[in-house]
Amino acid sequence: MKSLTLRSAAGAVACLAVSAALVPASPAGAEARPGGVDKATAESLGRIAGVVLTDRTAAIVDGKVTGHATAPSTKKARVSSATARSEKSVVSSLRQRRTQLKALGEAYSAGDTRVSVDRTAVDGKKATVRVTETTQLTYRKIRGDEPGTTGFQAHHELDFAAVGNGAWELTDVKNLDEIPQINAPAPKAPEVKAAAGASDMPNAPEASVWPFPKRLPKDTNTGLDYKAMADYAEKYWKNYNPDYRAYPLGTGGDCTNFVSQALKAGGWKHAPGKAGDYTKWWYGSDTQSDSWTGVNEWSWFAQNSGRVKPLKYVYQMEVGDVLQADFDRDGSKDHTMLVTYRDALGTPYLTYHSFDTYRRSMLSLSVTLPFTKWYAYRT
Repeated sequence: MKSLTLRSAAGAVACLAVSAALVPASPAGAEARPGGVDKATAESLGRIAGVVLTDRTAAIVDGKVTGHATAPSTKKARVSSATARSEKSVVSSLRQRRTQLKALGEAYSAGDTRVSVDRTAVDGKKATVRVTETTQLTYRKIRGDEPGTTGFQAHHELDFAAVGNGAWELTDVKNLDEIPQINAPAPKAPEVKAAAGASDMPNAPEASVWPFPKRLPKDTNTGLDYKAMADYAEKYWKNYNPDYRAYPLGTGGDCTNFVSQALKAGGWKHAPGKAGDYTKWWYGSDTQSDSWTGVNEWSWFAQNSGRVKPLKYVYQMEVGDVLQADFDRDGSKDHTMLVTYRDALGTPYLTYHSFDTYRRSMLSLSVTLPFTKWYAYRT
């Protein structure tokens, strides 16, 4: 899903994602549209979703996984044979990802996946179920200073087909988030596209994923509080700060808005001016600058103002530094993240919004998204 501009400034792009706010779960756990299935059937469809997603989590974990039962079929809902074969292939690929990460020094000793049904819609003999997955993984202590856990919320749409006698079969599982989580199938290679963006804007150099370079410590005399930036992001990664507006699907996404909030918490000062002027950066009671919420605009402001320095390697990032991603390699950045932890080996761990995620490692990101262009900034 391609990011959208918040305003019409040339090349301006802000990240998009399906947030939980788009499809809120009902108190009963499953909201069926008029003419839809009964509550018991809706719950059965939700259990199928839970089992499939828990099985995916189990494929990347070396240890116990809690969540949903492992026997998905019921009288009201089951997995079709074609989908079962497809999921078998997905699980196999995730086990390969687990092996690849272990070879690089990352593993998970436990996992927990919970699934809430947000919406169930029925159209004749087809049913569509949207769910929110909340997963927590425990990092195995290989070196000893890995974070305790990583967590995320992901959003999925499942298609079901009626098969008679009131029963339904799962026919497809779609990931609704633009950036796949660690237990999601690998994305396909993007089409090669022409470079996007305005040529007169400051252009950050792409940061290399390999190798692990010599550490580049941060300047401690900047007057900024990098721990405060990380603490803010880790406090509000899932439960959004009500003092700020949030931007779900169709309004540009919340990733850069979230990082701007964290930077402000750590000491970045407003640069007031016109909203569309990329040399300005501010948040107001009813609006904000494009650079506060736009991925590319933030990069332009941050570089033009001298508040950041592009880094040559992603593994040079420290706590409080910023990482951006260009998923489709078209030269226009799509997503913004903040480093909130770094281990002794030099692995940065990212926390971010829109694909609400806590302490995801750069190893995980690079293995899951091998085609992405990365842009790293020292703040």
